[in-house]
Amino acid sequence: MNRDDRLKFFAQLKKDNPNPKTELKYNSNFELLIAVILSAQATDTSVNKATEKLYRVANTPQSILSLGEKKLKAHIKTIGLFNTKAKNILKTCQILLDEHKGKVPDTRQSLEALPGVGRKTANVVLNTAFSKETMAVDTHIFRVSNRTGLAPGKNVLEVERNLLKRIPQEYLLNAHHWLILLGRYVCTARSPKCVSCKVAEFCRYKYKLTTVSYTHLTLPTKRIV
Repeated sequence: MNRDDRLKFFAQLKKDNPNPKTELKYNSNFELLIAVILSAQATDTSVNKATEKLYRVANTPQSILSLGEKKLKAHIKTIGLFNTKAKNILKTCQILLDEHKGKVPDTRQSLEALPGVGRKTANVVLNTAFSKETMAVDTHIFRVSNRTGLAPGKNVLEVERNLLKRIPQEYLLNAHHWLILLGRYVCTARSPKCVSCKVAEFCRYKYKLTTVSYTHLTLPTKRIV
């Protein structure tokens, strides 16, 4: 995908969704951090259901520590890997209190030092909470980047670096949200909705569907090879 197409690609995404947001529900940077930790190998919907009840009783580092491991697990037991996540969350809360005065740090180094926080989680927090131009590459963004030709790469880090180099500067801050929503709802792993995709004309996916119009209807036709 050349520069002109990349500009048009993101201009269209912005036109359709001028102010994209994460689908995780939160009311503070701490709530966001915990939600992102929980979202690893889980859907945003399942995380939101769990945190809705959890945050009513505990939504600060101290209150979660006071809740204790057993009660914390009871709140998040519907989420995958909840045993490990509960332990990591409690350790993270203690570090936040001991080293950061209970606040979520705004540097990659400090974030990645927290249990349960890797590069992707740190990128989400830096971008969403602190408006830093980072790119959190999950399975959706990895697929979209390679399938469309936007920023091909053999691994997550390579895709991340290519995205940061190739996304036009004026779109970089919100690009993570646009790409993840595109991958989640349109450019899906199975049966991508190419016919209804607003950015299909800029896509390099060799199997994408095109359309042909017949007076009163539009039908999917052949695959482009």
